[in-house]
Amino acid sequence: MNDVATRQHKEAPEKVRGLSGHSTVGTNDLDAAVAYYDKLLAVFGIGRVLEQPGRAVYYGHRALEFGVTKPFNGEAAAVGNGNMIAFEARSRAQVDLAHATALQAGGSDEGAPGPRGANGDGPYCAYFRDPEGNKFLVFRAGPDEV
Repeated sequence: MNDVATRQHKEAPEKVRGLSGHSTVGTNDLDAAVAYYDKLLAVFGIGRVLEQPGRAVYYGHRALEFGVTKPFNGEAAAVGNGNMIAFEARSRAQVDLAHATALQAGGSDEGAPGPRGANGDGPYCAYFRDPEGNKFLVFRAGPDEV
């Protein structure tokens, strides 16, 4: 960490984030992708916050958090090997619902909902791919939120 980052952390730790501001996946069929993500992200109470017709749709609670977009360079969208986006769920039931919704909307299973870890004592997780092959994780670590 450089001096500026260190100083910023000490001065305003509540503003420091360890994660990116938003994530995007590419698509070759924006209309189909938007139909899929409208259903999936509704499970989390997330809706559209910005639309660029024919180019991209972005989702979030109040700010942009996730987007589906045609690649800016005009080339075909391709799945990245080893790439994965994770959504944190409020409960194990929400993990189950997100996984079921993803599959019902046209995604494919990459790991059924359940506890992970050597003794099943890790987070409760489910894995799936969207219709274009992008990989996702939905997880709940710790007790369900009330």
